[in-house]
Amino acid sequence: MAALKYSRQREAIKHFLVSTNSHPTADIVYMHVKEEFPNISLGTVYRNLNLLADLGEATKITTPDGADRFDAVTKPHYHFCCKKCGSVLDMEIPDLDELNEYASKDFGGEIEGHTILFHGICGNCKK
Repeated sequence: MAALKYSRQREAIKHFLVSTNSHPTADIVYMHVKEEFPNISLGTVYRNLNLLADLGEATKITTPDGADRFDAVTKPHYHFCCKKCGSVLDMEIPDLDELNEYASKDFGGEIEGHTILFHGICGNCKK
């Protein structure tokens, strides 16, 4: 594969992701990056977020409401989605690698990983 050309817009998108732990949607990233690059399109933001996820430089989180969220943290970890306010939060629990082994027992294929999204009501909404 050819080397990826440097892009100031992509760097701004990546910088915004690193600066937040809110797991933003592409629309939210677009609103913030547009301040620095007024001519950037929403499509460019979507393409670059998906590219960063494909390259392993961001994590793409598919949520029940249909809006993908993005996270700069790429190490394996789990997320919680609040069905009341829609926030996506990091779960501080150990990696469940044994789940891959359990699922592989009678599968016949090769499991390389898993994604788990917990859902319910977050602590703030529960108050």
